[in-house]
Amino acid sequence: MTSSIRLGVLTPSSNTALEPLTSAIVAPLAQVSAHFSRFKVTEISLRPDALGQFNDSHILAAAELLADAHVDVIGWSGTSSGWLGFDADRRLVERIQHHTGIPATTAVLALNELLALKSIDRLGLVSPYTTDVQQRIVNNYAGIGVEVVAEQHLDICVNYDFALVTRDQLLGMMRQVALAQPQAMTTFCTNLRAAPLAEAIEAELGIPLLDTVSTTVWGMLRAAGLAPSAIRGWGQLYNW
Repeated sequence: MTSSIRLGVLTPSSNTALEPLTSAIVAPLAQVSAHFSRFKVTEISLRPDALGQFNDSHILAAAELLADAHVDVIGWSGTSSGWLGFDADRRLVERIQHHTGIPATTAVLALNELLALKSIDRLGLVSPYTTDVQQRIVNNYAGIGVEVVAEQHLDICVNYDFALVTRDQLLGMMRQVALAQPQAMTTFCTNLRAAPLAEAIEAELGIPLLDTVSTTVWGMLRAAGLAPSAIRGWGQLYNW
């Protein structure tokens, strides 16, 4: 193992949650640091302009800036392939690796890897998104054999506002979803402050929480050759 591991994180420009959360998650790992590069994302909707925010060229430009810092892995800490289709992230990872020579992963690809690892096909979905975006996510999971057995969403489209969703709102949505007894729940948005709730909600409900800020970190650590089990206090997924 090298003496230091640098995690490069691609961040939506209006996101205020994932950077402090990512840094807090990896803080106990003395050899690991997190570094961030932003590209413009302000709205989550199915409008053409909003979908165009996730054009690979914008993301690759941000990835190339991270490459200047000689990061060991690049992670897209965003959930856009949930509504664009999972192939969008597969293509993005290939292009990042081709352009920078650096291994890459994404929040959603890591989430899907975790679902496969534990043979989870009954999922609870919590997001701040609009109904049409949420339905796209549900449909895409159905396409890979994962049934969303319960979902909660807030019909918000302004990305900045996702970080204003309160702890009580998040807990309330998770408790509602848990009534359907999914095998796991996901808080599907990296601008929600949900990751710190994992330990408490898992103890209360007995259902693993796969928050997408955490899945990004999990995927990056694995890609960098580190064991995610070194992370403590942020939920069961790090021990999977």
